[in-house]
Amino acid sequence: MTNMIYGTAWKKEETARLVKLAITSGFNAIDTACQPKHYREDLVGVALSSVFENGRKRDELFIQTKFTPISGQDVNNMPYLSSDDILTQLEKSFYTSKKNLNIDFIDSYLIHSPFGPIEDLVKVYRTMEEFVQSGEVGQIGISNCYDFKLLSYLYDIAEVKPKVVQNRFYSESSYDKEIRSFCKQKDITYQSFWSLTGNPHLLKNKILVDIARKYDKTVEQIFYKFLNQIDVTPLNGTTSKAHMIEDLDIVNFSLESSEVDSISNLL
Repeated sequence: MTNMIYGTAWKKEETARLVKLAITSGFNAIDTACQPKHYREDLVGVALSSVFENGRKRDELFIQTKFTPISGQDVNNMPYLSSDDILTQLEKSFYTSKKNLNIDFIDSYLIHSPFGPIEDLVKVYRTMEEFVQSGEVGQIGISNCYDFKLLSYLYDIAEVKPKVVQNRFYSESSYDKEIRSFCKQKDITYQSFWSLTGNPHLLKNKILVDIARKYDKTVEQIFYKFLNQIDVTPLNGTTSKAHMIEDLDIVNFSLESSEVDSISNLL
């Protein structure tokens, strides 16, 4: 796992170009999903094949994708049939992802969002555990899970414990304080999306503006660095090469604990 992941949602026909640009700019982790409604997972695969042909090694990149339930799909364009049972949906989605990405091993595989009934959710998770046990997947987890009780339940029943929670990072969920604390206790990586888009008020706050001025950085760099220092791995969906390079450059400085506390108090 790295300190930042390149997110590929809503990139449409530009997906292959932008994924290649992200990798050549320094990203070594890519997030996608088998959800044609919002992702061109097949074009992520085109980009991966291109960078591998140009010398990048498979084990240098962290590839994460997701099983999206029917509720998140366009029923006219999805990797399975609406009449398929839940495990057939999962199987078809999983092997479509492997074909799209043209890889034999998926580093991280997530349930895109919780769904019911709970028995079906558990069936899917149990089968994903088998993907890990068979060596086809490195780790599993869940996205868009804002129900602490559900996450705790899933963790308790799991044989292969979830290693990722990927959620929108915004005020309406109180920034997942309880879930993030649980993740830290259980060695689960908390990944954030909508980190900038969902927080324009924070990026304009005088505290961040003053800290950015002190370090001669952008407020976006300061916020990404803050997230890293509170054990959050943000997704980054920029389409600008300059911003890619800028945002990855946060490894070269650290915020003081008092500055982290000041920003934390804004959440």
